[in-house]
Amino acid sequence: MGLFAQTFGATTLGINGELITVEVDIANGLPGLDIVGLPDTSVKESRERVRAAIKNAGFEFPVRRIIINLAPADMRKDGSGLDLPIAVGILAASGQIDPESCQPFVFISELSLEGKLRGISGILPMAATLVEMGKKNIFVAPDNAQEAVFAGDVTVYAPTTLEDVVLHLRGQKRLTPVNKEELLPTTLMDDDLAEVQGQIVARRAIEIAAAGGHNILLVGPPGSGKTMLARRLPSILPDLTEREALEVTKIYSVAGLLKNNTGLVSTRPFRNPHHTISDAGMIGGGRVPRPGEVTLSHNGVLFLDELPEFPRQVLEVLRQPIEDGSVTISRAIAQLSFPAQFMLVAAMNPCP
Repeated sequence: MGLFAQTFGATTLGINGELITVEVDIANGLPGLDIVGLPDTSVKESRERVRAAIKNAGFEFPVRRIIINLAPADMRKDGSGLDLPIAVGILAASGQIDPESCQPFVFISELSLEGKLRGISGILPMAATLVEMGKKNIFVAPDNAQEAVFAGDVTVYAPTTLEDVVLHLRGQKRLTPVNKEELLPTTLMDDDLAEVQGQIVARRAIEIAAAGGHNILLVGPPGSGKTMLARRLPSILPDLTEREALEVTKIYSVAGLLKNNTGLVSTRPFRNPHHTISDAGMIGGGRVPRPGEVTLSHNGVLFLDELPEFPRQVLEVLRQPIEDGSVTISRAIAQLSFPAQFMLVAAMNPCP
């Protein structure tokens, strides 16, 4: 006789979150655990993490045939945030938790071998998508708690261990929802144009470019202050609106560039890629496409120092994001669009 349970998790696709339904079936047969539904390597490896976490948290891992399906089955799932819904699903299917008690919740966390919850990247876009879908009760790791709360009308629980999750679902030990704290905003830049003395012509050009959102090319000999001025350009741009700050924070969350327990990004991004960057690094790419430098500088400044040193192919791929304010990446498994509205600031030395 087979045993079945269903839980909910989430992952990211591009810079948006996606709800994942985790279906667990336990049946008689040779003991084993198989995960189907286009899991990538990090999801496949969750088999061993989940097995050890369940045992070390004091629960019984069923010695039977276990099949886990991640739906929708035609979308590739990546990241380690599906550890927790898989573990809870196995415990529910094996009768150690009431399967009905799992239905109101979404579980998003990596598990350590001893059963502790670990933070992951991309929590903010996942939580925002779940709120839009009406899923407003979320379990995350303590490191991700404040980031999840920023998604809006959502009840966030941040247990330390798998045991705490199970005791809450059993009703034996109720967890307290996380309160939204007054967090220090995340600042990406500390340089200020007010620190610059002199450079009257260059400053005037920078100010005009900032006022109109124009791209600008700085030409001058080495050491004349081109990079210094470019770094300070974001300090005179308008403050991010709340919508823009949320957009930038989502992008940096997916890219894993947010520090734990910090607020929304409050300053405009400034990205300064080296001239050895590839075209995929510039516009984004990978098997599951990830944001590139043009997206990381969305609502901010993309600075290309030593412009003539950049490969022609890298400069050519900038045409679409500059014209359209977005970039579309096509891969065999997905076609994704990323926002890419930025000011392009370039610097070069005069010809010898």
